[in-house]
Amino acid sequence: MTEESHHATDGATSTANDSLTVTDNRTGKTYDVEIKDGTVRAMDFRGMKASDDDFGLMAYDPGFTNTANCRSAITYIDGEAGILEHRGIPIDQLCDQSSFLEVSYLLIHGNLPSESELSEWVYQVTHHTYIHESMKRLLDGFRHDAHPMGMLLGSVGALSTFYPEAKNIDDEFQRHVSAVRLIAKMPTLAAFAYRHSLGLPYVYPDNDLSYAGNFLSMLFKMAEPKYEPDPRLEKALDVLFMLHADHEQNCSTSAVRMTGSSRVDPFSAVAAGISGLYGPLHGGANVDVLQMLNRIEKVENIPDFLEGVKNREERLIGFGHRVYKNYDPRARIIRGHVDEVLEATGKQSPLLDVAIELEKHALDDEYFTSRKLYPNVDYWSGIIYEAMGIPTNAFTVLFAIGRTPGWIAQWIEMMNDDELRIARPRQIYTGAREADYVPMNER
Repeated sequence: MTEESHHATDGATSTANDSLTVTDNRTGKTYDVEIKDGTVRAMDFRGMKASDDDFGLMAYDPGFTNTANCRSAITYIDGEAGILEHRGIPIDQLCDQSSFLEVSYLLIHGNLPSESELSEWVYQVTHHTYIHESMKRLLDGFRHDAHPMGMLLGSVGALSTFYPEAKNIDDEFQRHVSAVRLIAKMPTLAAFAYRHSLGLPYVYPDNDLSYAGNFLSMLFKMAEPKYEPDPRLEKALDVLFMLHADHEQNCSTSAVRMTGSSRVDPFSAVAAGISGLYGPLHGGANVDVLQMLNRIEKVENIPDFLEGVKNREERLIGFGHRVYKNYDPRARIIRGHVDEVLEATGKQSPLLDVAIELEKHALDDEYFTSRKLYPNVDYWSGIIYEAMGIPTNAFTVLFAIGRTPGWIAQWIEMMNDDELRIARPRQIYTGAREADYVPMNER
């Protein structure tokens, strides 16, 4: 704590507009705490003590719902207004005019690339998609019914052993090549995990295809000499990757930052992000949406289902968001691709009519709108993935592919932060004190 940011007085009040005046009623002392960017520093409360041997005040914030752990210039979200911007550019502009690899460049480098920069970036990613042959043996070691996310978690973590030079995290080249390798190899590892679960031979990357087209090829190519992806599916998948590219300090991104603060290599840090995404409260929501729609089954059942939600007998999944208190801008964008995907695949999704009518009913009901329960990106993405023929246990793997450049951008930004410290949250101890060991024969 510095004299400039904090000082104690006996009953004095602050007249500054950029400070918070706090009176500790235990001691009668008044403290002025600096406010910067609408935030006070938690350490400025450490000096507020009831006695000289007191540890000082701590902030208790389960789930970090009102605690900022970093300064970031990557992604801006205004949940009340339904705004999502990457480096200041609205997500709808990026999905309409850009591509996933260009957005990846934007997130990592901080600016849109020139034509030559984008060409070189795409070339590098395209030509790093192959994985070491030993990685195939690693994947072969998993059971046939292993969850694809577990396989992805293990294989991404293993990349750190194939590229030990990535531990040189202060080397700008190593940071760059690690970023390229992660973005390039994530679809390959994901596709190999999918093929392994089906007992199918692995399909090697096709450098003639786009990023999304190559992923579709590695997933679905069978006996044909050359896989030709449907451009509608290619575009929809590219948009889905962009919609998942970064989303500020969520659970998985915070896991990347927290693990990375130990100065571990970026492959291991990203593996921590995959672990966070693996959890059903983070990456598995679109699977739950499909299960909900299947349970509703028919449009006629929607009113009874919504009554069940109001009576807390059912859960309305895919509506509402920890951040957004308005219509999730990502949901609006992906909704525009649902019909094209169904047309391209030739499938009639029985769940689509239920999803459309459920959305209409909920948005016309004051019970849900007054509670800010609007569709989020998970509501529509599951229908698209299912229409593409992707099994539900692989949905989160596609989420991980899209989120990879965001994880990397956050890791790089953190490594360049002058205030970087190894993460070490405090706790409030509630257990026993000074208890004696009880010998076995006396227990």
